[in-house]
Amino acid sequence: MTDRRLWSYKEIAAHIGVQTDTVRTYRKHGLLPKPDLTEGGKPYWFADTVRAWVASRPGNRSRRDSGN
Repeated sequence: MTDRRLWSYKEIAAHIGVQTDTVRTYRKHGLLPKPDLTEGGKPYWFADTVRAWVASRPGNRSRRDSGN
């Protein structure tokens, strides 16, 4: 099942625990994926796009890799 809800900077920031301006800076520096939709000049990403990006970020290793 896919999650096609659209997230703005605000939802992305809440999801990763940073300020909205930090997410804007990530985009400015090319650290965010390309927006899935731009409406009225504002970028939006599908929740699945953001989750995939978060999973691939450096330093975000799976917990099972550090196990017994």
